[in-house]
Order: sequence, then structure tokens, then C-alpha cells
Amino acid sequence: MREMYPEIDPYDSGHLDVGDGQRIYWETSGNPEGKPVVFLHGGPGGGTNANQRRVFDPAKYRIVLFDQRGCGKSTPHASAPEADLATNTTWHLVADIEKLREHLGIDSWQVFGGSWGSSLALAYAETHTDRVSELVLRGIFTLRQVELDWFYEGGASAVFPDLWEGFLEPVPVDERGKLIRAYSKLLNDPDPAVHEPAAVAWSRWESSTITLLPNAGNVARFTEPSYAVAFARIENHYFMNGGWWEEGQLIRDAGKLANIPTVIVQGRYDMCTPPMTAWALAEAMPHAELKMIPDAGHAFDEPGILDALIDATDRFAS
Repeated sequence: MREMYPEIDPYDSGHLDVGDGQRIYWETSGNPEGKPVVFLHGGPGGGTNANQRRVFDPAKYRIVLFDQRGCGKSTPHASAPEADLATNTTWHLVADIEKLREHLGIDSWQVFGGSWGSSLALAYAETHTDRVSELVLRGIFTLRQVELDWFYEGGASAVFPDLWEGFLEPVPVDERGKLIRAYSKLLNDPDPAVHEPAAVAWSRWESSTITLLPNAGNVARFTEPSYAVAFARIENHYFMNGGWWEEGQLIRDAGKLANIPTVIVQGRYDMCTPPMTAWALAEAMPHAELKMIPDAGHAFDEPGILDALIDATDRFAS
């Protein structure tokens, strides 16, 4: 069973002005002459962390991480009361990735994304196919209505009825028929006494259900108020707008990726992004290798998922 590569520090980092008053944090680690790879974090709004560098062989990869608009070390941060998400959309992020690639002088790169990062990876690859050498995708999520309904409108409550009570708690009883919409109202309320508890409840639900077994560290990180507000606001903003693409578009257009070597890694017991979407994507990409991990949930660092991801990055490195 493969484990993470040793901890490493970036050898370069900065903030890139991508317009609209937005500056995205980026960093590079590993081998400056190595195979370029860009890591697309989840959420949207999740930000990056040091462990994400460690799924790539640092001797063989030039590892690029960046924080998407509004989160992590990017500015302005979506937890700020005056934060405006009008210019935080999928297509702004796709353009940001291209600006970062050009800024770093990279011709093409491997694109690695999990959860929301898989959505963004597909959107980017379907737009800039010639700039993608390989795709490594995990916990597939494409914002179809059936996916949003499963996790945010009550489907997953069949498995986690106790945790679901906490998700419902901030929402008035008469508004629980459309929870994503009700949370939009709460999260955009200017009063911290309203939006902060709602953000923490949203983030606790997600962080409590993404691993096969409970992970208190994950929950603590997600429910820190500043993190939770940015995370919940950005996620809800994207879900309210359906990703700014047509229903089912990412899977519909996956045929454009037929010449890109692709590995799809999916936890069998992923409650956040259940296997139905990975299966549908694999059917639309018959050249892709689908690895269904029998004893895993959603998180990238669960042992079976991590093993499959590092196996894929090792093979593509050689």
C-alpha cells in the first residue's frame, strides 16, 4: 500500500493578479525541471494544504498548487463581510488556471483534481484539451441536480440521520423543502450571528461525512469559523448556479478527452459524491481506467484511495 511522499516545502510561491481585483496564491515544489502537474482542490472553496504536495514524486514532478478565488491564501477572502462572489465562477477559474500556466511558462501539464477539483479539471480539460497531458480524477462530482439532491437535499440523510439533524438546525422549518436555497439566504445575511452558525453547520455536515470513519481533525479544520464561512459561501454560490454549465454538460462533453490518458479513482462508500457519477463518467470515457476502492469514502488520504492516486501519478511520471 503506497503512502505519501515525505513532506516538502515550496521552492517558489506568489500571488498572481488574475483581474477583477482577485489575486490567487500559487506555489511550486518538487523538481523545477520535472513533469508539470497542477493540483485542483475541492470545495469549491476548500483551499490547498501541504499534504497535497505529497501525492507526487518530488524527484520527478514540478508540483503546482494554487488556492482558487476567495479561499486559502488568495485575496480577497470570501469570509470578509464585503466579499463579492460575482466574479467567482467556474469559467473565471478555468481562465485563472490558464493564466497561471502561462505565468509559470508551462506548455502542458497533468491535471489532478478530486471532488469539486474533478469538476474543475473536466471543465478545464474540455476547454483547453491541448494543454492537458493526463488527467487523474478522484471522487467524481459534476453538479448534476441528482448529485446535489443526494447530498444537500436529503438523500444522504438515510445513512447519516443523526448528522443530518445538525445540517437542518439553522434552517427555519418552513424553508426546509429547498435547503440549498435556504442556506443561500442564511449565508448571505450580513449579520455574523446568522451566517456564521449556518456556515459551521454546512461545513460540519460535509466534513463529518467525507471519510469512511469519523475524522475529528477534518471536522475541526472545516468548522473553524473563517474557513467555514468562505467554504460554505463559495460552495453554495456554485450550487445555486449549477456550475454555470448545462445540466450534465461535463459528462456529455467527455468525448473531447479521448486522447488524454485518464485515471478515475472512486471510493465505493463515498457519501458525498457517490459512485454513480464516476460510473457515468467512465462510460463516457471508455479509454479511462476506473478504480473503485472497496473500503473507502470520499477523502483523498484514505488508504485505498491514496494508494490508487499515487500509483497513477507514479505511472504517469515514468
